[in-house]
Amino acid sequence: MSTALGIRKIPIARPSFSEREERAVVDVLRSGWVSQGPRVAEFEQRFAVYVGAAQAVAVSSCTTALHLALLAAGIKPGDEVLCPSLSFIATANAIVYAGAVPVFVDIDKRTFNMDPACIEASISPRTKAILVVHQIGLPSPLDEICRIAASHGLAVVEDAACAIGSEYKGRLIGSPYTSMACFSFHPRKILTTGEGGMITTADEKIAARLRKLRQHAMTVSDLARHSSTQIVTESYDEIGYNYRMTDLQAAIGLVQLERLNEMLSRRRQLAARYSHGVAKIQWLAPPFEPADCRHNFQSYMVSLKNNAPITRDQLMQELLDRGVSTRRGIMAIHRELPYRAQNRSDQLPRTNEVTDTTIVLPLFHSMTDEEQDYVIACLEEISALARSRDTEKIKTS
Repeated sequence: MSTALGIRKIPIARPSFSEREERAVVDVLRSGWVSQGPRVAEFEQRFAVYVGAAQAVAVSSCTTALHLALLAAGIKPGDEVLCPSLSFIATANAIVYAGAVPVFVDIDKRTFNMDPACIEASISPRTKAILVVHQIGLPSPLDEICRIAASHGLAVVEDAACAIGSEYKGRLIGSPYTSMACFSFHPRKILTTGEGGMITTADEKIAARLRKLRQHAMTVSDLARHSSTQIVTESYDEIGYNYRMTDLQAAIGLVQLERLNEMLSRRRQLAARYSHGVAKIQWLAPPFEPADCRHNFQSYMVSLKNNAPITRDQLMQELLDRGVSTRRGIMAIHRELPYRAQNRSDQLPRTNEVTDTTIVLPLFHSMTDEEQDYVIACLEEISALARSRDTEKIKTS
């Protein structure tokens, strides 16, 4: 492969850590308390304040957060929960963990989020909840979805894995639009603790139940027992789970939370630069941002238009040959083996189209303008080469 550009290595993502995170971890190691403890409690309190929620409950991942949230919402075996197929498979898996059945709803092609107009047709007597996904950080139309849910007596839980710092109608995702919102702190997320998750809610009773379930349904937490001046004996009144976050993770999270606005600002700046560059390539479409939303650009995903001179997978390979890592657009869960039996592919035409025609470009806090300019230049070069090949075919045909 020959190229006019010098080949660089650009990763799809890279977590942003400073010496402050390192010092925070060392402080926890020296404290002697590394499991769920005072740092977790502090992280929960500060996270709740940041998003504007009354309560926040830290757990081991967003997947476990979704599982506990569905249980706290009253989901039982045999119930149906509506969700998009265009999402990471954990969205549907969490529903199955609760013993329920995921029912896939098609999306709005512009936003990649669940289309409210498709919800009613998917509701059955067994439907008990809607699991809303804010895909790649862009908020879903919560008002419309919540109105539909209320008219049918359905719970609404938010899969906000990618949505920290995103805004819907002037309010941060995680403030009490719905009963619960679940966040991820995976390394590809804007705020990371290595692994980890958080559930926000306005309901103190729900928060108390979540805290109990995450720790084997123990009636008294480790922190409360070890802090007590009296002998305390806990009991276990139901089946619970080991979904705890550690103080090591929370210490990182506390520093990341302090840096979050700075990281969000840089990502939005990089996204704007991408959109300016992508606009020059007529067969690529930049992401859409509704007027009532503010995207955090957890990921920057572009769509190939019908007139693209190259397939999605060919484009990804061409970029990889130039040292630029990408990822396919969001997966379609209904195509994966555990969920094919639902046979809903013909009811999800927009999901099928989007998953086949989108790619995620590199975007991370420490990305330099020069690195991003290289990615854009690679796209322009690939476009020019693809167009010239098309021209040659026409001449020789």
